[in-house]
Amino acid sequence: MKNCSVLVVEDEVAIRDMLRMALEIADLRCIEADNIMDAHAIIIDRRPDIVLLDWMLPGGSGIELLRRLKRDKLTEEIPVIMLTAKTSEDNVIQGLDVGADDYITKPFAPRELIARIRALLRRSGAMPSSERIEAGELVLDMSSHRVFLAGEPLAMGPTEFKLLSFFMSHPERAYTRSQLLDQVWGGNVYVEERTVDVHIRRLRKALQNDMGDCSHFIQTVRGTGYRFSPPGI
Repeated sequence: MKNCSVLVVEDEVAIRDMLRMALEIADLRCIEADNIMDAHAIIIDRRPDIVLLDWMLPGGSGIELLRRLKRDKLTEEIPVIMLTAKTSEDNVIQGLDVGADDYITKPFAPRELIARIRALLRRSGAMPSSERIEAGELVLDMSSHRVFLAGEPLAMGPTEFKLLSFFMSHPERAYTRSQLLDQVWGGNVYVEERTVDVHIRRLRKALQNDMGDCSHFIQTVRGTGYRFSPPGI
């Protein structure tokens, strides 16, 4: 597998050190910059596969660099995750409107960040998508359209399979029922949001056999929806 490169643009040394360790453990190559001028030069010269971009930086804000990247044909396709202590909805919307592919607020769990990085790298093509997605002893095989737990096949319906496939491809991210309907059922299909709850219950039941139980991987996020969070990502 290609050793994907991640540019970390962050002026706080302690956070950079933590991110470098997390990225290296995940077999991702870390490149570092502490201001937007150096970051832009590195992006042009070294073409990282993804950029982790802090919002507040010396010499200009991360949002300024993001605008610059998205205006340039040479850099507009590079995925960008915003790292920010700004949690208000307006700030999040601003970052996404400018072109950020994702955002994560400080403080954050390194495991969650690595999961989001891998998902973005797969979608961008920098990290090849596997026909098999694994989470512990749970394995989803796209080519055969089958799911295995501890080597034993699980029985589940087509909607539950699509739901699990989406969750396993996007771990550690909470999705509303409306978002799940759009992603799994399709935006042109009218289905009531409570239908999601029915299929979540069916999926949790299907994720159990005599060899084990992975139903707890599907977590309910109060006030939001659901998240796929297997241990040890």
